[in-house]
Amino acid sequence: MVRRLDMDKTQGIEQLFASGMSRRQIARTLDINRKSVDRHLASLESKGASGTEAPIGQAPTGSEVSKGAKAPTGSGAPISEPQTLKEESKTSVNSRSECARYRDQIIAKIEQGLTAQRIYQDLVSDYGFTAKYHSVRRFVGTLISCKELPVRRIEVEAGQEMQIDYGQGARCMDHTGKLRKTYIFRLVLSHSRKGYTEAVTRLTTESLIRSLENAFRALGGVPNVVVFDNASSAVKQADWYDPELNPKVIAFCKHYGFALVPTRPRTPQHKGKVERGVDYVQENAIKGMTFESLALQNQHLFQWEKNVADTRIHGTTKKHVGKQFIEVEKQALGPLPSESFPIYDEGIRKVSRDGHIEVKGSFYSAPPEYLGCEVWVRWNDRVVRLLNHRQQQIAIHPRMEKGKFSTLAEHIAPSKISGIERGAQYLLQKVKLIGPHSTRWAEGTIAEHGVQGMRIIQGLLSLTRKYESSAIEQASDTAWRSGSFRCRTLRMLLEHGGAKQQTMEFMDEHPVIRSILEYDQFFKQALAGG
Repeated sequence: MVRRLDMDKTQGIEQLFASGMSRRQIARTLDINRKSVDRHLASLESKGASGTEAPIGQAPTGSEVSKGAKAPTGSGAPISEPQTLKEESKTSVNSRSECARYRDQIIAKIEQGLTAQRIYQDLVSDYGFTAKYHSVRRFVGTLISCKELPVRRIEVEAGQEMQIDYGQGARCMDHTGKLRKTYIFRLVLSHSRKGYTEAVTRLTTESLIRSLENAFRALGGVPNVVVFDNASSAVKQADWYDPELNPKVIAFCKHYGFALVPTRPRTPQHKGKVERGVDYVQENAIKGMTFESLALQNQHLFQWEKNVADTRIHGTTKKHVGKQFIEVEKQALGPLPSESFPIYDEGIRKVSRDGHIEVKGSFYSAPPEYLGCEVWVRWNDRVVRLLNHRQQQIAIHPRMEKGKFSTLAEHIAPSKISGIERGAQYLLQKVKLIGPHSTRWAEGTIAEHGVQGMRIIQGLLSLTRKYESSAIEQASDTAWRSGSFRCRTLRMLLEHGGAKQQTMEFMDEHPVIRSILEYDQFFKQALAGG
């Protein structure tokens, strides 16, 4: 039993065959069996031979048109085709043949995104196209609906672009002797097809950055653009128009001076050069191999790259890969920075109520305006950096031991800084505003009590909220003369009016006080007699 083709398939066969496409191409385009195409075209030809329908792409003959009609009498002239039908047939044949002649030009204009109307106008102005617009519209519709447009191959200048990708690597033994899977990091320069290959055990952001840095150092330069897919190690949020890159990747790009451009999601042909490059490594370099360590696999890949991949004549460029890189592309690469990209960890932290964030058990202050907000934190063994959502640095701290705090002075609101924290000089400057007697007493307090005296001075300053400066000056003078450097002394003098009292003078002589000479004579006699 022969299966009948659907109506859209039969119409597609007729249109494509009329446009000049071969039967093999028609079967491939419509995804049907070649015999089905032959069978349908044979049925059309048989109908045309029996007089019921003209063969496809061919105008009806004069006898077929005049069948059943009476010949004109009186002239004896042969029967001719009606004039209108002849013109329509010629127009149909000319329209199809005209469009087929400009097939390549029409495909190129479709790739540019031009409409059928614009294509028709260009054909008329550039090539003297004489057929109707509707024929061009039908032809364009046939190409778009029935045939996939070819992938456009884009070549770039030397040093302009690099493509990277990952693939499955050979298995390696770990420290326990078990075989573990690895991944292949593959890099291809788009102009010379020079490659770099490295085996890794993890697909993380740090691994990607280190592999790229090793590749730049091995190549001796940096390209302008690096094309990668939307792997989570590089892209936080995939978007063809506005992708969100990982902040660490952004910092790495700035450090080396290149742009990382993700491809359109689920479009591997955007990095087709490296897609084939990964297959090349897997099939030619490591297929069927295992290694005792990751270092041995990387050593093997280095030698393979040097002795095999670099010495081949590339199938597309038809040039020696190694020579093309050395002679043309290497000098076109950008310069390497003087220092390697710093290794650090990073993450998001929320600024707590005390104005600090926590990193590995230590605490670091943030500007007061970020209280309760999330900040991006990067740290290594030496420093801790705080960044805002624009990746701008807002604070930098030295790395602290676990349980320690690092609080920058500019991160503390003035109202939250006590006088003791500000130091003795700050307190003495405030006491000078009261008067000289208070200043002299405060200086004596520091000399008498040391660091603890700063709190006593704070007590002196607190008295200004209740007493006038003149009263405090009198109390300070009295306390200084008495040698009393306690805050309670000032308070008692002010409360009981003691500021007006004078200090008692010690008497050297009095009727009830013996002279010191008498005590001296007494001790001499006692010693002599003893």
